[in-house]
Amino acid sequence: MKLVSVIIPVFNVEDYIADAIQSVLSQTYQAFEIIIVDDESPDSSIDICRQFQDARIKIVHQKNRGLAGARNTGIRNAQGDYLAFLDSDDLWEPEKLERHVQHLDMSPKVGVSFSRSAFIDGQGQSVGIYQMPKLTHISVGHLLCRNPVGNGSAPVIRRQVFDEICFSDARHGQSENFYFDEDLRQSEDIECWVRIMAKTKWEIEGIPEALTLYRVNTGGLSAQVMKQYKSWELMVSKARSYAPEQVARWEQPARAFQLRYLARRAVRLKDGAMSVQLVNRAIATHWQIIIKEPSRTLTTLIAAYLMTLLPMAFYSSLEQRGLQIVGWLQHLQIKSQSSAVGA
Repeated sequence: MKLVSVIIPVFNVEDYIADAIQSVLSQTYQAFEIIIVDDESPDSSIDICRQFQDARIKIVHQKNRGLAGARNTGIRNAQGDYLAFLDSDDLWEPEKLERHVQHLDMSPKVGVSFSRSAFIDGQGQSVGIYQMPKLTHISVGHLLCRNPVGNGSAPVIRRQVFDEICFSDARHGQSENFYFDEDLRQSEDIECWVRIMAKTKWEIEGIPEALTLYRVNTGGLSAQVMKQYKSWELMVSKARSYAPEQVARWEQPARAFQLRYLARRAVRLKDGAMSVQLVNRAIATHWQIIIKEPSRTLTTLIAAYLMTLLPMAFYSSLEQRGLQIVGWLQHLQIKSQSSAVGA
């Protein structure tokens, strides 16, 4: 059986880390190791991790380097044939590793296998909607525009992939191997997937099941939205150095998609003014986004303006009803596609 190295970066997540670890221990596929990277967490997260008595769990300590740095440390310590990442506030369905190992074993050209994700709230309860990305025939353009992988807890990746994109640096005082770009505190996963597609022959492919439970942060500040946009722009500037033709072709539409995504985040944060500003910028940046994805673009536009015009209680009621309908339709699509794959 292939060994899977599960890398869990830990920083200030005492409310969630126990459930994250337990979701790995409960996997139907049991040939794994868990590498917990303590990124100098200031709370009791690591004390909670130490309470798990399982020989497959290893805790590695380091000075704070951020999420990308913690993932890099995890990769350096990994012994597995396949590497999986679980952000410490997310969860996995029990069949996740089993399904990805099957996918990679049966698909020799696929280097990155990812799943769809179901959104959960701060208490771990289902929000009722899903990330529904493109699953096959993924290009650099798709990654820049929509990032089908979705989040850092969704992919399982062959070790060979990281070996091919590895670079050395003495960033922290001694020469080390790097895989994720530690200059990026956000969008570091997108940059890594783009680099894989641009510099290797490995394919990125998804499976239809929603096997990742992705926690929605509803307590974020609107200022974080603009911080994420600046990080995305830095990611694009880095990608120009190794994928100049792809970036030149996709940069403007990708920027519009990113602005629209951030507008949807502002909607979730109930910041109507910012959501209106961002969705208008998205359309001004690349108006063809209306033609390419009319439903998502117009829904974002309408939600942004309704939030500024309607009483918040009435808007929230409309939003909840709309999300219930969307979630129901998404669930039917996932069920249908999962059945077709298993047939």
